[in-house]
Amino acid sequence: MDTFSLIIVYTLVGSIVSLCGGILLLSKEKLAKKIAHYLSSFAAGVLLATAFVDLLPEALDHAKEAGLEVNIFLWTLFGILVFFLLERFIHWFHHHHDHKEVPDEEKKTVIPLIILGDTMHNFIDGVVIAATFMVDPKLGALTTFAVAAHEIPQEIGDFGIMLHRGMKKKNILLVNIGSAFAAILGAILTYFIGGGLENILPIFLSLAAGFFIYIALSDLIPEIHGEDRKDVAFWETVLLFSGVAVIWIFISALEGV
Repeated sequence: MDTFSLIIVYTLVGSIVSLCGGILLLSKEKLAKKIAHYLSSFAAGVLLATAFVDLLPEALDHAKEAGLEVNIFLWTLFGILVFFLLERFIHWFHHHHDHKEVPDEEKKTVIPLIILGDTMHNFIDGVVIAATFMVDPKLGALTTFAVAAHEIPQEIGDFGIMLHRGMKKKNILLVNIGSAFAAILGAILTYFIGGGLENILPIFLSLAAGFFIYIALSDLIPEIHGEDRKDVAFWETVLLFSGVAVIWIFISALEGV
């Protein structure tokens, strides 16, 4: 299978897997929210490990092999700041805002903002998946796993907010399926725009690392710190380290292939 086909297939699979979290919420809300709580911790470990153990080293190696003078860590910092500004600008409502009280006058704007934020988020996911596949299919597969890991709890949260704002289940599902196609669009555009621009691939990888680091540190880990129940906090910590361990083992196995 060629690179373009791999990008489309993995992006599509990643989107479907992510939607499964939201579908679970529509059918079994209590179970979905409980799972999402723990999945967020696991996803944080997966994202951090993918960024530091795989994406950044790959960006450095790729830049060195191509003889490029690119400040990988500066671009990573730039990525973190850009995603912070994006989140501020469109007021993204992530899954940890499930129980946040929203004033009556703002309720009508919450759902469109969630849809807009989710669509942009999916587009970025597609860009990240495509960019990593263009460097190495193994890296692309790992990145798809990391993307799906953090998208599942996010979709559960987004579906939950829409449901509690009075949106019908059928409409929630249709809107999110449409939003998921933004990932395909992002992947296709990245492939055709970046296909002849090898020099920017290390930058793409650095930005992807910044995206993963930002999501983990600003959205997911604060949830762990906000947990007061000692037993739950313990298992969340275990799952965080488990996420790191899974990626470490996965990378080690791929290097041996």
